[in-house]
Order: sequence, then structure tokens, then C-alpha cells
Amino acid sequence: MAKVGKRLKKAYEGLDPNSIYSLKDALKMVKERAKTKFDETVEVAINLNIDPRKADQSLRGVVQLPAGTGKVLRVAVFAKGDKVKEAMDAGADLVGADDLAEKIQNGEMNFDRCIATPDMMGLVGRLGKVLGPRGLMPNPKLGTVTMDVAEAVKAAKGGQIEFRAEKAGIIHAGVGKASFSEADLETNVRALMDALNKARPVGIKGAYVKRVTLSSTMGPGVKVEIGDFA
Repeated sequence: MAKVGKRLKKAYEGLDPNSIYSLKDALKMVKERAKTKFDETVEVAINLNIDPRKADQSLRGVVQLPAGTGKVLRVAVFAKGDKVKEAMDAGADLVGADDLAEKIQNGEMNFDRCIATPDMMGLVGRLGKVLGPRGLMPNPKLGTVTMDVAEAVKAAKGGQIEFRAEKAGIIHAGVGKASFSEADLETNVRALMDALNKARPVGIKGAYVKRVTLSSTMGPGVKVEIGDFA
């Protein structure tokens, strides 16, 4: 049996792992238990009644978190011509074409989001084996293949996150930092849940959301009352 450290043991004090709490109470408990020296990320795990292995039940999308993520996101953009200046003016960290592709091929991938104009996808497609496994491949369904690179860069920098159901039908996402106010965290969680409800696959029978659990990076999980999102 793994040994539970003093910090984690203390984090579990006053927390019943079998109890289900309101969203407000759950957020308060998560924040109170985020006691590490760094600003922990508040994470949510959502178990959905879907089978992502079925084409009609795969779930992937983006959502703009109203209060932001608390993380400084580095954005790379594949573009040429006027779109280069447009991306730079919007705050992109890396902009280029063949030169950017060469850096990526050489292992220089110090960015968190990759955006491309449609005319650059022939070049970007050749990087699929490198970008794909890291979840960085531009995708029109996620708004990362677009001619409006300025808007895409601003969205990425302004708190947009991607969500994708794992094989077991679970969505994992960071919804802010432990230093955020409870109100800001609640707003972000609700924005994510609204996006998931709107993306609900057609034909799902019974309850769509089976379980919601909140935690901080190094803290215990706290179960949330699903009815709070009705």
C-alpha cells in the first residue's frame, strides 16, 4: 500500500471521499487544500455516458473560459504574406512557414497551440507525426485552421481551452488556478459544462453526465453534485 504523505493526509482532513458537494462548496474545499508552494491548477474530471470509440459519440471541441486559465500560452502560427503581420500584431509568439516547419522538425516545439491558415495545411500536414501526438495539429473544427488568425491567436491567449473525451468517456480540463476567486472558478466550470451539454452527441440515452470531480494539481478529488449544472 502506498504511503500517504503528511501534506496529503492533512488535505483529506474534513473531506468525506464518499460525499457529494455543491459546486460552491467543492470549489471552496479544493482551494483550501491547495497548499503547495506553486499556484496549483484547478482541474475537473467529467465522466460522460458516451463511447468515444463510436464515430457518432466522439467528443472534441473548444470553449472560452470567461475568467481565463491563469496560464501564459505560447502560440505558433503558420502563415505567409499579410497574415504574418496580422498574427504578430495579435500576439503570436512564433510565426512562419518553411522556417517554422524546419524548427519543429528539429525538435523546437516551445509552444502550446498551433494555428494555420488553410493554404498552409499542405506544409503543416507533413508535420502530423510530430504535432499530432502532442495534440498540436491545427484543426478547422477547433478554429485553429482559419484565415482569421488574429481572432484565433487572441482566443488562445484569452483563455480558450480544448476538450476531448478519452477512451473511457472522461473529459479532463484545467479551469483556472487555485489563486482565482471561487466566483471566477465557478464561472469557468459552468462555461465548460455548458459547452459539453451543447456538444452532446445525438442519440445518447439516459443521463449524459455521470460524475464530476474537482481537484487541484496536488490535492484530493472532491465530488460535485451533478444537479448543480441542471
